[in-house]
Amino acid sequence: MAKIKLLDEDLINKIAAGEVIERPASVVKELLENSLDSGATIINIDIRDSGKKLIKIIDNGSGMDEEDAKNCVIRHATSKINSTDDLFSIQTLGFRGEALASIAAVSRLGITTKKKNELEGFNIVLEGGKVVSSGPIGVNEGTTVEVHDLFFNTPARKKFLKSDPIELRHIIDIVLRYSLFNKRISFKLSHENHVLVNSPAVEDLQSNVASIYGISLAKDLLAIEYTDENVKISGYIAKPNNSRNDKNQQSIFVNGRWVKNEDINKAVYDGYHSLLFVGKHPIFILNLELNPERVDVNVHPPKTEIKIE
Repeated sequence: MAKIKLLDEDLINKIAAGEVIERPASVVKELLENSLDSGATIINIDIRDSGKKLIKIIDNGSGMDEEDAKNCVIRHATSKINSTDDLFSIQTLGFRGEALASIAAVSRLGITTKKKNELEGFNIVLEGGKVVSSGPIGVNEGTTVEVHDLFFNTPARKKFLKSDPIELRHIIDIVLRYSLFNKRISFKLSHENHVLVNSPAVEDLQSNVASIYGISLAKDLLAIEYTDENVKISGYIAKPNNSRNDKNQQSIFVNGRWVKNEDINKAVYDGYHSLLFVGKHPIFILNLELNPERVDVNVHPPKTEIKIE
């Protein structure tokens, strides 16, 4: 009797979800990036029980029609790439078509959405990846995604989550990173009805830094502007005397995507050279604009690590 057999769809989805959705902060990141890709200018996030009970994200983006709302929860269904060429010149934050399907596989997911100038919106509800209800609904333009009871059907994954304060800190970190860079977008994060992040839309990055990290630090930052034929770099760095004991106030963006990249990180530290005390870390917010064809963001499912040609 054959030992090798095809896994059923439910198990395949749970395995795939494990690659994309590591913790509640992974859900927040994927949904935030979808909201940004939709052109939203207002993004409100509401969470309960450090994201385990509820993650709700409301945006005023372009919304979806009924067909797209039904398709968006199907694995590898995406509006952002169409060919192999597109895969190697990514212009959007999302592109794999995995996030919503992965979230749906390990939660009770509800999506309510409406396109501009449409008479009515559409609502779809899934439990463990299976559609339990769908239909038209009266709603404002934009999209609301509600993720209830994360990992309710994968208790083993739930056991590996850290303490509530640590999981909450990861969520705050994600929202702060994207609110720092997207100055013309209003972000609000609430936990159990307490506002944790309130970053209104502003005209310049320094004002945005002031609203998040404080006026005194923002005043001390040094502006970075550099352009050559390969790269455009913009942002702010702090003077060595403002260095910290940890790396929490370091943000690197490449083409608007928050990333982790050791080569860029090392270049920043090399720039400070001997001006940093041992064990101290600089503050910086940097965006590198590169030809998308020279950046590989398809290194692994969470899309936080990239390779640069």
